Amino acid sequence: MGVFDGKVAVVTGAGRGIGREEALLLGAEGARVVVNDLGGGADGAGGDAGPAQQVVDEITSGGGQAVANTDDIATWTGSEALVNQAVEHFGGLDVVINNAGILRDRLSFNMTEEEWDSVIAVHLKGHFGVARHAAAWWRARSKETGEPAAAAIVNTASESGLYGNAGQANYAAAKAGIAALTLVLARELERIGVRVNAIAPVARTRLTEAVAGDYMKPDESGFDRFDPANVAAVACWLGSDLAAGVSGQVVKVQGGQLQLLEGWRPLTEVTDDKPWTLDSVAALRDAILGPTDGSVPPFFFGPPPTGRDPYPAAAWE
Repeated sequence: MGVFDGKVAVVTGAGRGIGREEALLLGAEGARVVVNDLGGGADGAGGDAGPAQQVVDEITSGGGQAVANTDDIATWTGSEALVNQAVEHFGGLDVVINNAGILRDRLSFNMTEEEWDSVIAVHLKGHFGVARHAAAWWRARSKETGEPAAAAIVNTASESGLYGNAGQANYAAAKAGIAALTLVLARELERIGVRVNAIAPVARTRLTEAVAGDYMKPDESGFDRFDPANVAAVACWLGSDLAAGVSGQVVKVQGGQLQLLEGWRPLTEVTDDKPWTLDSVAALRDAILGPTDGSVPPFFFGPPPTGRDPYPAAAWE
């Protein structure tokens, strides 16, 4: 008996990296899997049905059931077609793992409109489109049967979106949006029995290798901390009945570390019984931001994803 026996799952961006490992684990645990991947480059250019089909072949060779899908989830029709394929081919849908993504890194003052739009489309619109069409099907099904959908969505955020990372204005904005989207969907879909969570993974993929360099190479410890399969276990757990009752959460996974992440929250508070003026706000600067004598940084953005600035001085010229 597998954890996902009898369930139907969709994984976007499942031809390589984390998505591939998620699809393989779902298949090994009994799910019937729709493996979505456009087959483009790390920057989203081009297309190739090969990666998705290779993952399907791996699942079926192990005795599982899977079908390939190469629809572009950055489009409304593509995300709808993906959900429809799961329902029509396998008779339903229980788990959605939104993983598809691209990178087009550039410092903000050099970023083009196309670089911004394409990354936002694949990540943020792609997550929403698949979730929206899946949710519509679950809602209709729940109204028809009178039973909760008992389904789950797992989104893929990033530390870049939660802490900020130079050179990734498009990617970070999309990933921060995905974290916020996760909270909204969790609240909206709770009443029809759909759980929605997100992971913030740190793993070795086509997207991260270009930025991280040797940082993510396997070492000789025997435990590959950046193996994408390590992330897949957490994502699939969130999508399974083993995580019943867990919704609206963002979980970071890196190697042997799991962290429950929390979003924007008040750190300080000042009050006044009169309208704010420039002078009254300035007078409370230390109370709002902390001392400025160097003992406490006035701002804290959290750690960058890889603990270093990957952009050489030439990038700023």
